[in-house]
Amino acid sequence: MSYLLETRELYKYYSKKKQPALNGLTLNIPQGRIIGLLGPNGSGKTTLIKLINGLLTPTSGSLTINGHMPGTESKAVISYLPERTCLSGSMRVRELISFFADFYADFSVEKAYDMLASLEIHPDERLKTLSKGTREKVQLILVMSRNAQLYILDEPIAGVDPAARDYILKTIISNYHEKATILLSTHLISDIENLLDDVIFIKNGNVLLYAPAEQVREEKGKSLDAYFREVFTC
Repeated sequence: MSYLLETRELYKYYSKKKQPALNGLTLNIPQGRIIGLLGPNGSGKTTLIKLINGLLTPTSGSLTINGHMPGTESKAVISYLPERTCLSGSMRVRELISFFADFYADFSVEKAYDMLASLEIHPDERLKTLSKGTREKVQLILVMSRNAQLYILDEPIAGVDPAARDYILKTIISNYHEKATILLSTHLISDIENLLDDVIFIKNGNVLLYAPAEQVREEKGKSLDAYFREVFTC
């Protein structure tokens, strides 16, 4: 069986004097799944995400997306929502759409404008004039308007109100195709656990659990959120 994302004995050291951020991590992630990447602060989630996106290089081990190491080929099939926005606040929303359309061959301008219209966000607004929740929605619209194979969403619902969370989650579910995979990292597990096909628990750079979400609920007799608290409470 071929996998969309594969890691083998992946290590990442920031300092030889410290424990590795990733400690021999091995994963096989297939197509067509919504997967929660869950763990406490410092567990290695962000390091893994940055390695997948080619923003860091591993100390040792291997990582491939569609059989390619992180690079031009992999970036063409990954749509990445970082925890902190990297978009220029001085740009208008329509300028951001044009920028993404020029940069990504799989970007749908029509889909982006349809989502903007549903939110009543005017494309001539500058990003810096929008509320935090609306800026988050614009960034998510740009990410989900791509016809990518792998969507990586790092804390997509952090710091926004419950209504904005509901819209963001609805947008995620409604705007990816069935063969794509979503890797979703968040601390707000109760808000997203009903969306998940699979769950990965990660701690100290190691995978503690990788299993179907429903299997975990049935075997443990509790919600993913409750089991997460049990596993990671010292």
